[in-house]
Amino acid sequence: MTGKYNHGIDAKGRLTVPSQLRRELGDVCYVVQGPKEYLNVYSAEGWEKFCAKFEGQSQSKAGDMMRILFSRAATCEVDGQGRILLTPEMREYAHLGKTATVVGLPDRAEIWDSERYRAAEEAYLQTKTMAEIYEELGL
Repeated sequence: MTGKYNHGIDAKGRLTVPSQLRRELGDVCYVVQGPKEYLNVYSAEGWEKFCAKFEGQSQSKAGDMMRILFSRAATCEVDGQGRILLTPEMREYAHLGKTATVVGLPDRAEIWDSERYRAAEEAYLQTKTMAEIYEELGL
């Protein structure tokens, strides 16, 4: 998945999934809170890979963490108009108002509040050049 897309969120909390990403995410996707006040969106295949990381974890070690993480996740069906419903809890966590920025990444998409994404991107690019980013990624 690639690209950055700005979309509105309607009064019911529905977000249009960009058509370019919809083809890769499929008709059912999985949304979970990300580590820094944004949402991660996985395809069915991506969700299976995400969940596989928890196999073999001891219940005493990871049980509470997994419970919190998975209780805040949702299975989202893409409706006929290409939208998914984001729960009030998800919208609150990611500070989503009327607009969201959806960013494509190799293994998932992220949903950010548009203003927060712009500020985060701008702040990061003040500390790194594109050449430095490529170099640090080993490209």
